[in-house]
Amino acid sequence: MAYSGSEFLDLPQDKPKIHIVEIGAPSRLHLGFMDMAGELGRKFSSLGITLDAPQTRIVCRRAETNAVSGPSSERASKVLEKMRDALGVSEPVEITIQSAIPEHVGLGSGTQMSLAVGLGTSHLWGKPLSPRQIAATLDRGARSGIGVASFEKGGVILDGGRGANTDVPPIISRLPWPEDWRIILISDDNHIGLSGQDELTGFKTLPPFTSELAGCLCRLMVMQILPALAEEDLNGFGSGVTQLQNKMGDHFAAAQGGRYTSPHIAAVFEALSSQGIQGFGQSSWGPTGFILIKNQVESENLLRTLTDGRYSPLKFTLCRGQNTGGTIACR
Repeated sequence: MAYSGSEFLDLPQDKPKIHIVEIGAPSRLHLGFMDMAGELGRKFSSLGITLDAPQTRIVCRRAETNAVSGPSSERASKVLEKMRDALGVSEPVEITIQSAIPEHVGLGSGTQMSLAVGLGTSHLWGKPLSPRQIAATLDRGARSGIGVASFEKGGVILDGGRGANTDVPPIISRLPWPEDWRIILISDDNHIGLSGQDELTGFKTLPPFTSELAGCLCRLMVMQILPALAEEDLNGFGSGVTQLQNKMGDHFAAAQGGRYTSPHIAAVFEALSSQGIQGFGQSSWGPTGFILIKNQVESENLLRTLTDGRYSPLKFTLCRGQNTGGTIACR
């Protein structure tokens, strides 16, 4: 059996006993928050893009003894124990991690591993939960709902932030990623983004988020970024994203050492800006950067320029937005 997207919410409870569950979870870009002031009763609200690569892929099997192997196995083991406690299950399980989104680089690795292990084990144990139920159980989506929505449906997602009684932020807009558009990811292995307690400390160092800034970002989102995406206008979309990134980067500069976490990636963006290129930025706390490109040919041309050695030791990877969510196959 295979499920994806909203089908997770309507799984049959009386299905035959499952022995193996295979899960694929997509990465995502986090482009920024709309309102961190919360004067209207809701905080954060995030814009994100689901990516077709990299992905977290795991296989869960019934076993005689517990075993977790592969990249990010320590993180997966912690999720497994939390799922055991939440569901009250002691049955052994073997988890093989075939691939994992790199940790602490801004691509949503923590949420996707949590959802993958949570879905795999809950199905294997005959207690299937939806992605949102798992996120609430494992305290994912504390500030952003785009990681959960990327698993559920994919596409370009805007969540509505957190209210007083929010478990996982609701999705208020989901638009498809245009088929021709491409994304170049920029990696800097010499830097990592903030996470865990460091992330919490980082938030405490930020300056006040004003109502004027929130109003500016919300207007930019509703009157430029989303309409341009709906009309497949990359110039309008990219310009809006860059403006959003500049304002958010400046707000977070005190916590991450500048507008961007990686000075090497910042140099790439400075060069792009000097050429009049728009549509670039940093995902979450970084260091991963991204560049939005009109089509395959233009992306390949830009890649040749970026990989001529001048930006060593950065790595550049071509991918695209993904309009489907995570996958799960049970047998």
